[in-house]
Amino acid sequence: MDPVIVVGAGPVGLALSLALAAQGVPSVLLDEGPGKDEPRPARTVVLREDTADLVERLGCPTLRHEGLRWSGWRSVRRKQLVRAVPLGEEDGTVPLPSPVHVPQHALADGLRAAVVAQDLVTMVPFSRIDTLEQDPHGVTVHTREPGSTWWRGSYLVGCDGARSTVRKLLDIRFPGRTAVERHAVAALRTQLPWPDEAVLHRAPPWRTGGAEVTARPLPGSVWRLDWLLPPRGELVTPDALITRIRDTLEGWCGETPAYDLLDTGVYTLHHRLARRWRSKRAFLAGDAAHLLGALGTQGLDEGLRDAENLAWKLAQAWHRSASELLLDSYQAERRAAVASRLRAADQSLPILRGGAGLRTLVPGTARGHDTLLADGHLGCGPLGAPPSYSHSPLSPQRAEAHVSVGTDPGAPVTDVRVTAPDGKTVRLRDRLGLGHLLVILVAPGTGVWDRRHWLTAGVMPRLVDAVDALPVSAELLVPESYPGATAHTVLLVRPDGHLVAAFSGVRPAELLAAADAARGGDADTAHDDQASTTESSDRTADVN
Repeated sequence: MDPVIVVGAGPVGLALSLALAAQGVPSVLLDEGPGKDEPRPARTVVLREDTADLVERLGCPTLRHEGLRWSGWRSVRRKQLVRAVPLGEEDGTVPLPSPVHVPQHALADGLRAAVVAQDLVTMVPFSRIDTLEQDPHGVTVHTREPGSTWWRGSYLVGCDGARSTVRKLLDIRFPGRTAVERHAVAALRTQLPWPDEAVLHRAPPWRTGGAEVTARPLPGSVWRLDWLLPPRGELVTPDALITRIRDTLEGWCGETPAYDLLDTGVYTLHHRLARRWRSKRAFLAGDAAHLLGALGTQGLDEGLRDAENLAWKLAQAWHRSASELLLDSYQAERRAAVASRLRAADQSLPILRGGAGLRTLVPGTARGHDTLLADGHLGCGPLGAPPSYSHSPLSPQRAEAHVSVGTDPGAPVTDVRVTAPDGKTVRLRDRLGLGHLLVILVAPGTGVWDRRHWLTAGVMPRLVDAVDALPVSAELLVPESYPGATAHTVLLVRPDGHLVAAFSGVRPAELLAAADAARGGDADTAHDDQASTTESSDRTADVN
């Protein structure tokens, strides 16, 4: 079968090609540019725990070398500390996961190096497409000079950014809101009073502080500072920005410390959502499908989730054929998740940015508003938490054998230690992204048993037979415990780490039914992609 064509070699396109390669699917990665990014220290990204783990699984070491995990989060209003939150590992507590802050060019370089080492990915620089044609068996695109070439693929994914050529060639609308927020940004090397902690300062008491300023640390005493600007109007000159930097550093440190200015910029954030994310054999992902970023939400974070969600479904279609329901589920799940995020941001903006009319309807305090803002920055609540696909078309029908555990169906599973059939003990997340389902048996005590004994004891032989009978490949894993689960609970998990269902004991018939639902049913019963679920999801998941 022809490779998958990925258009756009930003972090999302690179991650998608690597995720496909991890599942044995070749791809051609068409890069409009020269195959490298210009270093911009002021252009950084924040990755949540799940997307940071995805990047590392794909073979990118950048986060360990050039990223920084925050040790804490501070919220300040005027001169008062409103909230101090510890992040990451801490003895005796269960703190929030620590986001990873990394320059975007460093992330792209690390992913690109992993692509170069991957035989199943062919990256082609200076390849801007100008023609896209589809037929029942594949997609054909043409790239113009200097490398005028026709390319043939089984599927195509447009990861080519906010001005996506793929989206335009597919005639897909991209409605939304313009200039939701504007920020003046500076990257500088200096010493601040909170090493490795991120700081959000609302209504700072100095003249040039504006409504809000954020400081986010990077390795080597580098900080990214963001000042919230009025949506329109204020022109940020170099002199005005230098004044902001000096006033802010003096306000935080008592005097202006020595600093080395590395980079500056003014970024305008838009909120947009493509009407459709699938057109027959062509898909959209990342900024080509959605734009968000206000109130600390992270567009690249969502783009990486797009890649993870789509990769295993395309791998299923490439290797074994797949139902239209499975391929349609990409839009049904991911578009709805991003639409929910955009709605939450749009509803919060008037409250947090001074909408007096809404304040009379929505009770709130400075501390409550701070919680809303922290959600977006820290990956919590409706503004930032990992998505749950509870209403996915791939969800199995509720059965009597289903039980509740600490993870709701459709939500990401908890990352526990598991024992694989080869006897190795690994993190559950390390087993994701390999193209097969995961069947997890909660069995206290297995950690101290010899593998030769527990593989042939108790319910294991019956469970092994049930796993072997599933309609798709699956890996059997055994943890000592799982939140909210009792002994001999069996969990079925998708390749992207979302829970399909949990069962009380070994239930072969129910397990098979849930696995069949998770793969979208038999490809032979696929419905016509012209009658896909995209029309209904346009109506129910739109934010405009």
